[in-house]
Amino acid sequence: MGHNPGVSTTRPVTSDEIRETFLAFFEAQGSRRLPSASLVPAQHDPSVMLTTAGMHPLKPYFLGADTPPSKRLTSCQKCFRTPDIDNVGVTARHLTCFEMLGNFSIGDYFKREAIAFAWELTTTGFGFDPEKVFVTVFGGDEALGLGVDQESIDFWLEVGVPRERIVELGREDNFWQAGPNGPCGPCTELYLDRGPEYGPATKPGEDESDRFMEFWNLVLMQYEQTTHEDGTSTLKPLPANSIDTGMGLNRMAMLLQDKETIFETDQFVPLIALGEELSGKTYESGDEVVDRALRILADHTRGMTFLISDGVVPSNEDRGYVLRRLMRRAIVQGRRIGIEGEFLGRYLDAVVEAMGAAYPELVERREEIRTWVTAEEQGFGRTLTSGTALLEELLARGAVSGADAFKLHDTFGFPVEMTVELAAERGVDWSGQDEFDVLMAEQRERSKAGSRRGDHGGASAGSIATLVAPEPTAFTGYATLEQHTTVAGILERDGRTYLKLAESPFYPEGGGQVSDSGTIVLEDGTGTATVAGLVRAGDDQAIVVEPAGAVGDGRDVADVDFRTGQAVVARVDAKTRHATECNHTATHLLHAALRERLGDHVHQAGSAVRPDKLRFDFSHPGKLSPEDVRWVEDRVNERILAADRVRAITTTLDEARAMGAQALFGEKYGDVVRMVEVGDGSFSRELCGGTHVRNTAEIGVFKITTETSSSANVRRVEAITGPVAVDHLRERDALLDEISAVAKVPPAQVAERIAKLRDEAKSGGAKALPAVDEGALAAEAVVVGDGIGNVGVPVVVARVEGVSPKDLPAIADRVKGKLDGPGVVVLAAPSEDKVALIVAVGPEIVERGVKAGDVVKAAAAVVGGGGGGKPTMAQAGGKDPAKTDDALRAAHDAIAAALGA
Repeated sequence: MGHNPGVSTTRPVTSDEIRETFLAFFEAQGSRRLPSASLVPAQHDPSVMLTTAGMHPLKPYFLGADTPPSKRLTSCQKCFRTPDIDNVGVTARHLTCFEMLGNFSIGDYFKREAIAFAWELTTTGFGFDPEKVFVTVFGGDEALGLGVDQESIDFWLEVGVPRERIVELGREDNFWQAGPNGPCGPCTELYLDRGPEYGPATKPGEDESDRFMEFWNLVLMQYEQTTHEDGTSTLKPLPANSIDTGMGLNRMAMLLQDKETIFETDQFVPLIALGEELSGKTYESGDEVVDRALRILADHTRGMTFLISDGVVPSNEDRGYVLRRLMRRAIVQGRRIGIEGEFLGRYLDAVVEAMGAAYPELVERREEIRTWVTAEEQGFGRTLTSGTALLEELLARGAVSGADAFKLHDTFGFPVEMTVELAAERGVDWSGQDEFDVLMAEQRERSKAGSRRGDHGGASAGSIATLVAPEPTAFTGYATLEQHTTVAGILERDGRTYLKLAESPFYPEGGGQVSDSGTIVLEDGTGTATVAGLVRAGDDQAIVVEPAGAVGDGRDVADVDFRTGQAVVARVDAKTRHATECNHTATHLLHAALRERLGDHVHQAGSAVRPDKLRFDFSHPGKLSPEDVRWVEDRVNERILAADRVRAITTTLDEARAMGAQALFGEKYGDVVRMVEVGDGSFSRELCGGTHVRNTAEIGVFKITTETSSSANVRRVEAITGPVAVDHLRERDALLDEISAVAKVPPAQVAERIAKLRDEAKSGGAKALPAVDEGALAAEAVVVGDGIGNVGVPVVVARVEGVSPKDLPAIADRVKGKLDGPGVVVLAAPSEDKVALIVAVGPEIVERGVKAGDVVKAAAAVVGGGGGGKPTMAQAGGKDPAKTDDALRAAHDAIAAALGA
């Protein structure tokens, strides 16, 4: 449509220049420039799955829950909006992952300054023609009891905008509120008139055309809204007015670069070009299927890269599911335009090249991101062909039910949204959402049964506020285990007594470390209470107390007469604390050793540090080999024997990061942090608020007891230290001695003796089975999930020749018994005109969603047969033995998909 008349022709403006122009302008106005927060808003706003707006990381400042580093702030925040996934590619404007520029005033400047700043930057900094800029203001709302926002009109007139270009719009367009209650206020927005060739409208809001393009929204927070039970609401002025603005960087680039769509701007051009290269297709050549696929690939691979760089890994839950859906949608779209093989890694590199200067974490974590991209692409690639064939079958018959979509999701890993989208493209009816939702809910309930989390059974952390105490408790537990102090507050609730002390040496559960135990003694000697638990509320705490003495001795807490202001002595159980500290420091050593052995993609995904053991969850796509476990154990014990000093340092967040300190993804840290380092810090340095030993030698010994899957792409290691580890090793020695005595051979010959007894038992049985080398079959097990982001489950999928169908159950059971842990065995015995199939599944694997009946049905369908059985063992027969290998592949795909691949 030609050059945009509303933009200065003096210079092209790249996305990097737009970002810097905006941030530098507001720095010059006294704003503090903030780095982008993580896309994972675990701390700053746990009510949302992903960061969706520039103000989300600043929410605690606006709500008064935290003190901002400055009352004037500015940032370029990376954002992600899941509702836009389905629109990406359909429109030329929607993105999932984008950058939002913003300037914020927290009780400082208000309407006049915000409008003046916006006008100056728009016309001078970005070079928009003042004659082409329109603004909208709130036109009033009777239900809210508010008239037109005359103040904003006056301030726009003040900077030189003529009245005819100031447009009044209603509540739906120009009034912002986060919900039924809380801060709210009118908005004023800036629009660029792109000319009559984009539509007939003469002002913003007149029609849906693209003539007037909104590029900046100024939210003027000045009221607090309260919604009542009858549905009515009232507004009252806020104690301090605030400003929250948002300018979409990508849309601004479209305007300043004079492009028709976002996908033609500088950040997206390399990604579209890569798609053209890989597919051999041309963008905007008249084929809408190709254009749509190239847009989806460009957007989704950007989103994929940013999500993984912020610690999200593919899974079937929450933000991990969003990531998996993005990646699989991109893979399917790539296949549709002829891109074969693995290609997401190429897009990863293109995104890093385009965005790495602005977001250095992309460069730092490039190989870590590649690990997850490769794992997911390989895993989905294994089931994509089979799933696509089934979907094509369903589409050909003209209907897809909820049960069909569930099977595609559960067996082949197809996100339901992708199935619905592909059906819609073919004009196939979809009315099965309710049925699908029911089936998914049943599956989740089965998988989550028994995994309910407990609570304190009484006051929550928020109840701290109800305690009668003006100041938070001062924690002194880093320096002392005994504290002379006073009772600052008491709360009786739900049959429990909660104390608040002026100072407390007791560590409240946090950062994975359990709460301390101990006693609180009245200084006058009249009573002692046992610390039964602690409740943390930020930097504050409350202590759950019980009377000291034997359980059931008839006393209750009232026997200990606590009063506000009373002098007490708080004593931490020193033995339990030290055991916990040993395990906490060992957890840091374990984390460092895992990263050293497996790679920088390893990050903490959870932990539990107790006095008797430690548990550490970490991101990794596959099971650790016995060699990996042994290496990690040796490395940790090496650092223990080195007697490294352990110290905690208080420093700035920037300095800690510069020193390479490990931090939790999504955690929001203040400007000053506590960093725990081992030795000179070259091996282990982490941000941590927990308690630790002073020297690694105190740990004594470290022993890994289990290595399992915690969830998709997350492994779990449990370990023990010190006396507990020594006791464990002694128990193992005693067990070996006992077996040795029974077998009547020295300990070194026990394994050989057991093998001989097993062979004798097998050969002396009443019925000899066919000569199948069960050990060799078991040795060929493939660990499904190793490299594709799921549970590491040993799986044997094999054909056995010359075997009668009636012998298959015994063979399958014996092969399963030889596997390295609970697993799955699939055997096929073909003959001249038929094939027998059997699937055996360990009970533990059934609990994780793999059912023998489902797997055998998937295989039998390929060879023209059917069958069934129990979840742990099922048999089937088929009439087409020529397709035996295809049937085994289908069985493998079904197992992998059931495990979430």
